[in-house]
Amino acid sequence: MTQPPLRIVFAGTPDFAAASLEALINCRHQVVAVYTQPDRPAGRGKKLTPSPVKRLAQETGIPVCQPVSLKSTDEQQLLAQFNADLMVVVAYGLLLPKAILETPRLGCINVHASLLPRWRGAAPIERSLMAGDPKTGITIMQMDEGLDTGDMLYKVECPIHDQDTAGHLHDRLLAMSGDALLTVVEQLAAGTAQPEPQDHDQANYAHKLLKGDRELDWSRSAVELSRQIRGLNPSRVAFSYLGGQRIGIWNAQVHKSNESGPAGQLLGADNQGLLVATGAGVLQLTHLQLPGGRQLPVADLLNSRQDLFRAGNRFGLDD
Repeated sequence: MTQPPLRIVFAGTPDFAAASLEALINCRHQVVAVYTQPDRPAGRGKKLTPSPVKRLAQETGIPVCQPVSLKSTDEQQLLAQFNADLMVVVAYGLLLPKAILETPRLGCINVHASLLPRWRGAAPIERSLMAGDPKTGITIMQMDEGLDTGDMLYKVECPIHDQDTAGHLHDRLLAMSGDALLTVVEQLAAGTAQPEPQDHDQANYAHKLLKGDRELDWSRSAVELSRQIRGLNPSRVAFSYLGGQRIGIWNAQVHKSNESGPAGQLLGADNQGLLVATGAGVLQLTHLQLPGGRQLPVADLLNSRQDLFRAGNRFGLDD
């Protein structure tokens, strides 16, 4: 027997969240309200810009709420007026107090881009790549007052390939998230969901990416640097100094060269990329961004900047 449709409040902000919202809009359940972050300045003109979730909600006529906090009694009473059975939270960006977690009849669930309890926190996609994990995935969990500590309701795995960037992985996880979410929503509607507690002893934390995560330390191995560069692409982008210029490094791979030199030294260059000595092995840089320019394959930069990319020059010196 088909259960009656659920009344759902959705909370999310970026395009990753918009994919889950779209899945809910196109299913049999009813999205009665959408919560998203306030509009933020964006672009060169710093014009206030709505989030991808807000744009999608407006296109489909769903009421949009954009509080700066959910801690006030007024905001909590407003949420209660939607009489929701369930709240779905995906990369929302605001803390949900206990009063909010307990308002919907079925509580609040979260779509998280890792295989919990691994990589709780703000940057699970990037951290999984930078750590060299062989796989990641989507976990749907029942939210509690902790940070990604709630019982797991559903998991789906996604392999991490050798040349994946954070952008590649983001897109594959995004494509998987909607079906995973709908599976759990139907289980909750039917009363068949089977929560599984997390093993907290196996948990680790995906810290937010900071500037210090972006600058390359050439004393590290080529394998580690390759993971760091790909894990930062495209949202942050790794960088290093060369000839007094800050160079954005968008992509790289470990090279089989047997050459060696001081860490950060350019060993050679051709149309395939720049070969750079590291603390262990050689790294081939394939896509760079010069100051004031856009990211380009190394082949497109060699002729115009032979002085910069001359063998013997050394990355990591800012003067």
